[in-house]
Amino acid sequence: MRAIVCKHYGPPQSLVLEELPEPVPGPGQLVVEVRAAGVNFPDALVVQGKHQYRPVPPFGVGCELAGTIKALGPRVGGFSIGQRVYAQGSHGAFAEVALVDADAVRPMPDDLSFEAAAGLSITYNTAYYSLVILGRVSPGETVLVLGGAGGVGLAAIEVAKACGARVVAAASNPEKLAVCAAAGADMLINYSAENLRERLRHFAPQGVNVVLDPVGGAYAEPSLRAMAWQGRYLVVGFAAGEIPKIPLNLVLLKGCSVTGVFLGEALSREPETARAIETGVGELMAAGKIRPYVSARYPLERTADALNDLLMRRVIGKIVITP
Repeated sequence: MRAIVCKHYGPPQSLVLEELPEPVPGPGQLVVEVRAAGVNFPDALVVQGKHQYRPVPPFGVGCELAGTIKALGPRVGGFSIGQRVYAQGSHGAFAEVALVDADAVRPMPDDLSFEAAAGLSITYNTAYYSLVILGRVSPGETVLVLGGAGGVGLAAIEVAKACGARVVAAASNPEKLAVCAAAGADMLINYSAENLRERLRHFAPQGVNVVLDPVGGAYAEPSLRAMAWQGRYLVVGFAAGEIPKIPLNLVLLKGCSVTGVFLGEALSREPETARAIETGVGELMAAGKIRPYVSARYPLERTADALNDLLMRRVIGKIVITP
């Protein structure tokens, strides 16, 4: 089988496409023939050694996939050969065949494509954990989504609307904002051409109740200044590349909270939270309130291009590797 391997930490172009023996599932494991693998911002950080998760090279790359079951290990029940499934694992998704722990695998809905399923877990789990569990979004509240056209951003727009919120989406160009509008955003801000704080004051004169921020950089402080009393600022990531330094007096004056969103750690530490996220996302999917938006597909040979496009913020929604 062919697989993308990180032999040493470095830029995406240092990754290697190798021919490897197919994995053999052990107890509690299964092997999936990968039809699509979701590309996520943490993947680009992991291969550079810039993520809090630092596997020891060499290691397989990619943590989200969809495909069909090819082999079952001992003590694996509830699955069958050829079954369509999706999974979120630790690494190795960018390959023709992947070894996955059975407890990380879920059956695919019949009406969902492999590409859409490969973009489901991380973005929607992050959005649901952020807005529903940590942010406690209520009907009628105003939610600001920074990086609104990214994978997490679009998922957050849909989840916030499902909560009954009024959504302000901010992105960097008209094309991205058009996708935000199609996802259900009520108001749009082009923060490359408009003053973010002034536009927020216009859209939400009483302040923004919740900010979901996967971007960081220069947009953090004006967003915090635009918060309503007892607002909730959710720190998801730093796609802009700069980790912002926030004046803590603003937190005091707003009576607001600033909360870190570390999905992977929450899933491993809090089984009840993991179950709530899975149930909640599944209910939204069944109700037709969420649908992954896949904008581009890359073969294994172009994995570096996919990761670089993500790092350069050229991506709208989700992109996938299609082995």
